[in-house]
Amino acid sequence: MPGGAVAAETDNARAFAEAQRVVLGELSMPHLVELPGRGAIASMTGRTAGLITELGFDLQPAGWRLTESATAGIDQRRARSLLAQDLDELEQQGAGFEGVLKVQACGPWTLAATVERPRGDRVLADAGARRELAEALALGLAEHVADLRRRLPGAELLVQLDEPALPAVLAGKVPTASGFGRHRTVDPPAADALLRPVFAAVTEAGATPVAHCCAAEVPVALLRGAGAAGLAVDLAVLSAAAYDPLAEAVEAGEWVLLGAVPTAPAELSDAAVTGRVSRLLDMLGLV
Repeated sequence: MPGGAVAAETDNARAFAEAQRVVLGELSMPHLVELPGRGAIASMTGRTAGLITELGFDLQPAGWRLTESATAGIDQRRARSLLAQDLDELEQQGAGFEGVLKVQACGPWTLAATVERPRGDRVLADAGARRELAEALALGLAEHVADLRRRLPGAELLVQLDEPALPAVLAGKVPTASGFGRHRTVDPPAADALLRPVFAAVTEAGATPVAHCCAAEVPVALLRGAGAAGLAVDLAVLSAAAYDPLAEAVEAGEWVLLGAVPTAPAELSDAAVTGRVSRLLDMLGLV
């Protein structure tokens, strides 16, 4: 490995270790840190490809793609190795940890809308391929939870499944590979059929599945009905149509994680963040 690459890898490892130290030390709900600036193998899709052992992935100029065989490509192996290193660091820093710990992975529909088939276009275009991908994801998540429970036996695990593309999938707004067309609309029963076994696998492995969607039109009822025991939403864009089903989740005692702090740099005081949350709870009739 060239000297520059070694230095960059060392710097990335130090950055992750420091970020994880801060998260474990300062947050009431710490999480496994994600630093996508480390490259495609550390992105949401790359991280999830590293979890999956039943299918092979490789990295192309257009993004992640399934391979013809189950043999992992070099980039998938790198993603798996990076995740293992991060988990080793988490285990070392979190020795004796007790409390809630959140980890993240790509949900089945966003994964299908992001990853390409071996012969082109998104997995989303092929019902059989997307079902196979969801099944492999469920197995990978179950193994991931088992590994985390071994490493951090005192942790109460939340597994956040990121589904930013789900509203676009339901509305038929995901572009085809050419960019000239759109993939067909997926109806709620078909969406449920992929979500349900993934959420169930997390639950059966001993963790709590939480669905995260940062789009405006969050399909709250669909996600809860499919087995999500919690929801994470972005207050900056959340549509009023989601308010009532979100209130039902709060009243049911489920996890509801409210994204109130902008991800982009912004001047926002503690009072402003608190105000955002208070206004939503007031509109929901919960204060």
